[in-house]
Amino acid sequence: MQGLLWLLLPVAAFSGWLAARREQRRNRREPARRLAPDYFKGINYLLNEQPDKAIEVFIKMLEVDSETVETHLALGNLFRKRGEVDRAIAIHQNLIARTNLTDEERTLALLELGIDFMKSGLLDRAEGLFNQVLGSGMYTRQALSNLVDIYQQEQDWPRAIDYARRLETARGKSLRQMISHFYCEQAEEGLRAGDLRKARQHIQSAMDEDPRCVRASMLAAQVAQKDGDTELAIRHYERIEHQDEEFLPEAIEPLGRCYAALGRSAEFFEYLNQLASRHRGITPVLAVTEMVAQRDGVALAVEYLTAALRKRTSTRGLDRLIHYTLMHAEGKERENLQLLQEFTSKLLENKSVYRCNNCGFMGRLLHWQCPGCKRWNSVKPIHGIEGE
Repeated sequence: MQGLLWLLLPVAAFSGWLAARREQRRNRREPARRLAPDYFKGINYLLNEQPDKAIEVFIKMLEVDSETVETHLALGNLFRKRGEVDRAIAIHQNLIARTNLTDEERTLALLELGIDFMKSGLLDRAEGLFNQVLGSGMYTRQALSNLVDIYQQEQDWPRAIDYARRLETARGKSLRQMISHFYCEQAEEGLRAGDLRKARQHIQSAMDEDPRCVRASMLAAQVAQKDGDTELAIRHYERIEHQDEEFLPEAIEPLGRCYAALGRSAEFFEYLNQLASRHRGITPVLAVTEMVAQRDGVALAVEYLTAALRKRTSTRGLDRLIHYTLMHAEGKERENLQLLQEFTSKLLENKSVYRCNNCGFMGRLLHWQCPGCKRWNSVKPIHGIEGE
């Protein structure tokens, strides 16, 4: 409530100044300015923490002309931020209906009305307004940005790509990473439909757009596996290390299955050892530990994991170490270890595995587009004691 009052005070001040100015124009011979009674009524509503009534008063005071357009736009934005989109729409439609606006003022009102419709889910009406704005040659970047958002929501990826390229030109800033994900979305559609040709085509486009696109490599590996080309799938998965090492944990499990399918587990073990020595994450270490336990026994697995944990602290690593140690523990030692494992299990239970580097959104599933801020490729595995 206090925040809203602070937002309304400038509106009130401007309304009062405008009322005084008009009163002065009507009666220039009078030595003193008289403020409109409604102005004091609006201020009184503000002081009594009745912002809705204050807003109604100030709107009635503001006749639409070249001096009050900005105030109407500010009120419309205020309503939209409060979630009162219907009222914002009414204000912006009222503005557009006026015949005394400049071309720029009318275009800005169209842009704001389009945003209102977007917020209310009326995407088709918003799309029409943003295209009108584009036709005016003004506010081009804002209109293009909103159209790209609309086509993402509608999952119209060809149009999203087209308008993203236009936005890239208008901004003079690369959007290739985002466009690469639009191609990946189409590749996934192809995979779901069993159209591997279409999937391959869009994966290649994604790679051409952004050679560091991890998602494209993972999709390419899936297509190769469906084609029965396990060797090619391995090359795609192993490329991820050089594209973005933070996504290595995503590749290790399917990569292990590929090596196993070819009967090359010893080669995979060597590759994992190299990963564990080159990178800070705990996933390669745990994969090596599991293979040591199966091949050489639990005692050597405990020895390897203990040495690794001295170099990198990890709750997941500690939980696995306790698990192996419990296999041969007895009596009081076993009871103590079981208690410790209860603690580590609770620490890891329902723990977020991924975090958005832009807005901080956290979750247990990998999203290529952050559900919070809608940015692409910003959600990555969490590193640290309780993460990777």
